[in-house]
Amino acid sequence: MKLNNSAKRDMLTFNIIGYSVVLVFSILCLLPFLLTLSGSFTKEASLFEEGYRLIPKSFSIDAYALIFKSPQVIIGAYGVTISLVIMGTLLGLFLTTMTAFVLHRKDFRFRNKFAFYFFFTTLFSGGIVPWYIIMTNLGMKDNYLAMLLPNLLSVFNIIIMRTFFTSIPESIGESAKIDGAGDFTIYRRLYLPMSVPALATIGLFLAIAYWNDWYPAMLFITKDKLIPLQYQLYKVFNDMQFSQQVAAQTGRSMGDMPSETFKMAMTMVTIGPIIVLYPFLQKYFIKGMTVGAVKG
Repeated sequence: MKLNNSAKRDMLTFNIIGYSVVLVFSILCLLPFLLTLSGSFTKEASLFEEGYRLIPKSFSIDAYALIFKSPQVIIGAYGVTISLVIMGTLLGLFLTTMTAFVLHRKDFRFRNKFAFYFFFTTLFSGGIVPWYIIMTNLGMKDNYLAMLLPNLLSVFNIIIMRTFFTSIPESIGESAKIDGAGDFTIYRRLYLPMSVPALATIGLFLAIAYWNDWYPAMLFITKDKLIPLQYQLYKVFNDMQFSQQVAAQTGRSMGDMPSETFKMAMTMVTIGPIIVLYPFLQKYFIKGMTVGAVKG
């Protein structure tokens, strides 16, 4: 159907306003990142004298030089975090999809009772002290599993996955059963390939959760070789312990240390991989969240 001139003008006006609003919000979201990036390449004295600028007036890579003059700490923290992201995302996806697949099956008699049980756990929490006591009694002190287990299963992710599974016609599973396929075969060969948008969405949630998580490490980890990247950053922001180690190794005094720009450089080092990963999952992420919003 062709639009008349008035409708075309209205559509053009709507598009201009809409894109303008989106552009303004995008700039507001991008500005803190650009200031942090610029600050990480600015001399410490210039940052205190002239403040934050989008383009550094006094360019310096001292902060990055300090980080990578002692690369073993960063590389070790990166290794721990990357292994947590990979293992946690894969195991989390498997447990989440298996749980959601069972809960969406209408032939499962107790699905409503189990669904209520999962939902009920989101209303109350036992608190930090009981959680700490249980974890330490289970031998999680200085244990890799102390950082892996807490984020494995999320009720929110289960709800999203279950909602997505309900959008798949039941006739697909029924026809596969007639052909002799078992439940796990239906789940693995039919439901999972048709759920790529939801899998990408949940996978991104899990990956970001593991990448940004530092709290279990603060509670249970004391060995340097098990410290993840974000906890290393937390230590830098609080007491500059990492800066002192670098200063001792490089022979520089703390007065000569670019402490503020060092923090921003550490921030850029830690968020880089997530920024690179997100564009590849963006289309699946948007589609998965849209289906969850419409169906839910």
